[in-house]
Amino acid sequence: MWRQPKAVWAVAFASVVAFMGIGLVDPILKPIADNLNASPSQVSLLFTSYMAVMGVAMLVTGVVASRIGPKRTLLLGLVVIIAGAGLAGMSENVTEIVGWRALWGLGNALFIATALATIVNSARGSVAQAIILYEAALGLGIAVGPLVGGVLGSISWRGPFFGVSALMAFAVVVTAFLLPSTPPAERATTLADPFRALRHRGLLGVAVTALLYNFGFFTLLAFTPFPLDMSAHEIGLIFFGWGIALAFTSVVVAPRLQHRFGTVPTLLVNLLAMTATLVVMAIGTENKAVLATCVVVAGLFIGINNTLITETVMKAAPVERGVASAAYSFVRFSGAALAPWLAGVLGERVNVHAPYWVGAAAVLMAAGVLALSRSHLSGIDADEELDELSEATAISVGSDS
Repeated sequence: MWRQPKAVWAVAFASVVAFMGIGLVDPILKPIADNLNASPSQVSLLFTSYMAVMGVAMLVTGVVASRIGPKRTLLLGLVVIIAGAGLAGMSENVTEIVGWRALWGLGNALFIATALATIVNSARGSVAQAIILYEAALGLGIAVGPLVGGVLGSISWRGPFFGVSALMAFAVVVTAFLLPSTPPAERATTLADPFRALRHRGLLGVAVTALLYNFGFFTLLAFTPFPLDMSAHEIGLIFFGWGIALAFTSVVVAPRLQHRFGTVPTLLVNLLAMTATLVVMAIGTENKAVLATCVVVAGLFIGINNTLITETVMKAAPVERGVASAAYSFVRFSGAALAPWLAGVLGERVNVHAPYWVGAAAVLMAAGVLALSRSHLSGIDADEELDELSEATAISVGSDS
């Protein structure tokens, strides 16, 4: 799995940097609120605008990549991220930051979607191995992001934004020089293709499962820094532990559990474990040690879920993988965009326990939806070699986070 062409490693490196942007902001949510006199629900819009635009933009990534080619789409996404992050760092109020985070989300959609497709298309071995490599990049980026965000955020809340811009500029150079030119797809993707793909019940079931699961995930990610009430550096260290746990299970544990128990049974137990973790956080919200421990433990379950859900999407519907992935990401990200904002509102107007109870209920519902969809996912555990894929199933875009 680790013997891959330079192009794969170039995109994987750029993916690490891109995924750093997700967790990089987490340690500075409270400092932003304190410095700019903003409420938790206002600051949580940094996640909402980012996720909402990313979800809608997933419908466009296929259209763009199929016309200008994956490499140009990757580079375009990186440049947009550089602009969005840099301008967010120069903002003077929360509204401006929220707006530039939306631009950042557009860039992330263009990059992340095409990155998975490029790795799957260029990698040697099976689909599962290519996805594990992609998840390794995701896990490493998510793990390092909060740590870097905590270090830079302890200097200034603007630091992480400028840090992303600098790292992305380096990623542009690496991608431009190491990734060969990629031609446009033989068949241009249309905006209607992802919606047609959702007619397949297996794909729709996985997409709704991911939407509900991400509701709980982003509740934890966006709201927890407020009841923790720690410094940016301390929160960065906690979420660094979360990211390490995520990276370990996504690469090492998930494939072994899948091989032994199967994809759907593993996901069902994993979702129930994630539900239980959020329940513990709801009960022990006022205990910082409980919250910090649960954040790290949740990373174990999130890593397993990310790897297995991504692979399931790649196999769930008899359509081009890029189209299936765009449809899935549209549902997942658009719906999950509500969670950070709602968590902030519930924390302000009800109590600090309410966001976690709602998140736990959403993840429990995700397990129910997956259980109802399992009859349409009977073939997903069949191994599929990348070099045996036909031209008809070649992809030009894909996604995950």
